[in-house]
Amino acid sequence: MQFVDRLLKCIDCKNEFVFTAGEQLFFNDKQFKNDPKRCKLCKAKRAGLGRSVSPDGVAALPFSRTETRAECSACGIETTVPFKPTQGRPVLCRACFQLKQVPPAVAAVANFDSAAAQVAAAAAALDEAFGGKAAVAPLPTSSAATMEMIAGGPMAVEGKTSELPGIHADVRA
Repeated sequence: MQFVDRLLKCIDCKNEFVFTAGEQLFFNDKQFKNDPKRCKLCKAKRAGLGRSVSPDGVAALPFSRTETRAECSACGIETTVPFKPTQGRPVLCRACFQLKQVPPAVAAVANFDSAAAQVAAAAAALDEAFGGKAAVAPLPTSSAATMEMIAGGPMAVEGKTSELPGIHADVRA
C-alpha cells in the first residue's frame, strides 16, 4: 500500500496539519482505523504532559514527572518513585526493582562461584542420575592442556604427552 502525506484539519484549533506517510504507515501497522483528529500541539495540551510544544511541533521544555516519596516494600528504605503508588501493590526502590527484573537463568548462573563449581554441580547431578557410576574428567590446569582438550589430540605439555585424546595424565601446571 502506498502512503502519501495528507493535510488534515485539527478539531480543536481548526488549523491544518500534515499526516505524514510515515505516520500513516505506523497507523496501518498498529491497525488503527481512524486518522488523527488533533495536531501535535493540541494533542500535547490535551494529554497535559507538563511541557509546552511550539506550533512547529518542537518541545520547548523537557518532560517533567511528579515524584512521590514511598517506603520500599522489600528493604524498607525511603525512596522516590515516578508514579503515585496504588494501595495493595508493592513499591520497590531502584535496587530491589532491578534485582526483581533479573531472569531466573541469569540468577542461577550468578550463584555459581567458578567453572569448577559448575563442573562439580554437573558431576553431582550426573552421579545422582546414573547412581554414582558417572565419571567426570578433571578440568585441565594449564592453557596447553586446555588446548589439547579442545584439539582432541595428544600434545606435549611440560614434557608429558597423553596417549588418548581428552585424557590428561600427569599434567601439572
